[in-house]
Amino acid sequence: MRGNAAASQPGRPQRTMVRPTVALGLALGALWAFGAGEAPARVVFTKSFPGSTPAWFSITVDQTGAAEYREDPKDDSPITFHMNDADTGQIFELAAKLEYFKRKLESPAKVARMGDKTLHYEKGSETGETTFNFTEDPDGRMITDWFERISETERHLMELERVVKYDKLGVNDAILHLEMTMDRKRLVAPEQFLPLLNRVIKNESFMHQARERAANLVDQIRNAK
Repeated sequence: MRGNAAASQPGRPQRTMVRPTVALGLALGALWAFGAGEAPARVVFTKSFPGSTPAWFSITVDQTGAAEYREDPKDDSPITFHMNDADTGQIFELAAKLEYFKRKLESPAKVARMGDKTLHYEKGSETGETTFNFTEDPDGRMITDWFERISETERHLMELERVVKYDKLGVNDAILHLEMTMDRKRLVAPEQFLPLLNRVIKNESFMHQARERAANLVDQIRNAK
């Protein structure tokens, strides 16, 4: 499951949807470049915040939607998943608005430590990178929230995988927390949960309530497509 498998910040701005034509154009451009033999552009977000959970994480998203999540810089077997064209398009449109991270995002305001966050962009020989603790830039805050949501999602996935394997009594609570996150629209690529949820549904050794809750969540994920 690992091969196919962060609290929200106060005052985060509301996300705005990318126009379908923009997202489609980005996706088609990425596919054309990939087909021509050029590696797709990618954005890498890294957050280091000792004392928090997780203390460090990194997320890579390329322009085809292929994504990786790791919580250890030495991890050579990250969680991998796929983001849809619209979500991928939003991340890359924000990267473009932020000049592909070639300018500083750090706010001059004196605020508490919130973790060092690094945004990195690369496409061929073109690169850009910026590191910040806190930014007041609306687009910077929005793209950061995207990656915080991804981290929340993957930690839910790891927890659900753990309880399914080792703690059957904890499955119902794990799915309940997953439902709450989905209700708050903070799950990214929720289809990656379907194999685990279906495993719960089909296995009568799990509590009836957990199996019923898993079935309801599967319906929600499929109907949201």
